[in-house]
Amino acid sequence: MNQMDLNIRIAGEAGQGVASAGALVVGAVAELGVHVLASQSYMSRIRGGLNWYDIRVGSAELFGPREKADLLVALTPVALELLRGELTPGGLILFDGESAGEGAAALAFTKKAKEAGGSTLMANTVAAGAVFAVLGYNLDELCNYLARQFKKKGDEVIQANIRCARAGAELAGGLAGKMPGPRPAGAPKPLSAGAEAIGLSAAVSGAKFATAYPMSPSTATFAYLAAVADKYNIVVEQAEDEIAAVNMACGAVYAGAPALVTTSGGGFALMVEGLALAGMLELPVVIVLAQRPGPATGLPTRTAQQDLAFSLSAGHGEFPRAIFAPGTIGQCYDLTRRALQTAHKYQTPAIILTDQFLQDMQKNGPPLPDKPDPIDRCIVADAGTGYVRHAVTESGVSPRAIPGGAALVVSDSDEHDQAGHLTEDLDTHLVQHDKRMRKHAGLLGAALPPEWYGPADAKTVLLAWGSTYGPAREAVDILNAGGQSAAMLHFGQVWPIDAARVRDLLNRRATIVSVEGNSTAQFAGLLKQLRAIDGCRELLRYDGMPFTAEYIVGRMKG
Repeated sequence: MNQMDLNIRIAGEAGQGVASAGALVVGAVAELGVHVLASQSYMSRIRGGLNWYDIRVGSAELFGPREKADLLVALTPVALELLRGELTPGGLILFDGESAGEGAAALAFTKKAKEAGGSTLMANTVAAGAVFAVLGYNLDELCNYLARQFKKKGDEVIQANIRCARAGAELAGGLAGKMPGPRPAGAPKPLSAGAEAIGLSAAVSGAKFATAYPMSPSTATFAYLAAVADKYNIVVEQAEDEIAAVNMACGAVYAGAPALVTTSGGGFALMVEGLALAGMLELPVVIVLAQRPGPATGLPTRTAQQDLAFSLSAGHGEFPRAIFAPGTIGQCYDLTRRALQTAHKYQTPAIILTDQFLQDMQKNGPPLPDKPDPIDRCIVADAGTGYVRHAVTESGVSPRAIPGGAALVVSDSDEHDQAGHLTEDLDTHLVQHDKRMRKHAGLLGAALPPEWYGPADAKTVLLAWGSTYGPAREAVDILNAGGQSAAMLHFGQVWPIDAARVRDLLNRRATIVSVEGNSTAQFAGLLKQLRAIDGCRELLRYDGMPFTAEYIVGRMKG
């Protein structure tokens, strides 16, 4: 067990305060200047079922989760029973009860919360105090953090929580400093989550309309946009269903308002007709598709990378699109802006592929810019009476005006002529179809190149896309430290892809391994179809859990 890299797992049932306890520890440790990375595993039940919150703390920047825990805080007997075996050698268990059995310390958080704070709901604060004590951190720092967190709730609530935190530290007094946590390393204090970064980026980039029918795990982004709607002057609408949501977005962007739609799984399935409508009307609709294991309802609160092939072909007929797949919180922010700008520049839909792991992942880092910086909507402001919406151009991008000015802006979901009027003339159809498809060349020329990490002459290359960035990057470091020669090639944009560039980057590599959260190696299949690679090994995970560096390295050795 590396004392400079500890994984704390707080586990219990839904509704018990698992996430609240985790959030307290994450926030307080980040305030110390220690590197943190948090991830969650939870069931879709409102109450019951085993949930846990992992908090990885380190003396250097962290990029992914860990498989096992060094410190397990078990809030229920079920958590103790099922996760006891998921402890690293030399690990420690704190159990909320009177008796915990061999290898675990019984600390009775709930009982102590009632005594110290007057409510069993504060057991999470008692647990946080115990964790601080075990890690050897100054309890005053946790108390100061609690005072800031509960400032709006008044002094009585603040003092009750501080009493509970101190009571937790006293409970764990015999274990104080038993597992020393990493010392403050000057890490940035601000915390961000993937869902929040996507929402914030959309807000500052000038999105003025956001709509969804809530579906996990996309709801977190939608909820964030609702929370900042007044600050950024965004209309946020919970639609009656996903069909209405995407069609509302089409109407909003037709009128000139940048729009964002959030969805997951079957919700996106219902949106594909609206997506095709945006392709025909040449509308810059942006859809955030938060992936989860399917088909049907599947595992609605678990993670996956199973919707790449679907997003590539979603919508009937043929039309161009851009698809982005951020792998870090910073990329969530940067690629959301890029998706919005790309959609508006080329007047075609863009999709952002995220997933439950990335949506929920929290990490401390430099603060994300929060001042409005609207994208260029690429709108012709002085279009006159002779304007035609679908003018044929060499690039395929027609001058775009919006209703309300001198120009008459006509569009039709049927095939149409340059002026936007319905037509069944086959020659006109070919002209308009080819015009739309010519945008692909522009999208390809502007495509984001993949990111290389590791030695330039590496013999083994891990192909990664989306949220596998962090685990694959850490796996590369572990493999190289063990004497192997490995690198990672990560794709933050998965369509379109410059196949020639990929071939050059991977030229004469001995081993290529595609790391993907699905069972059919969808991304490797896409690269083969493009002739960017001839073949590769496949390292796949589709059990609903996120990749970790240990998982990748273990499979590589196997």
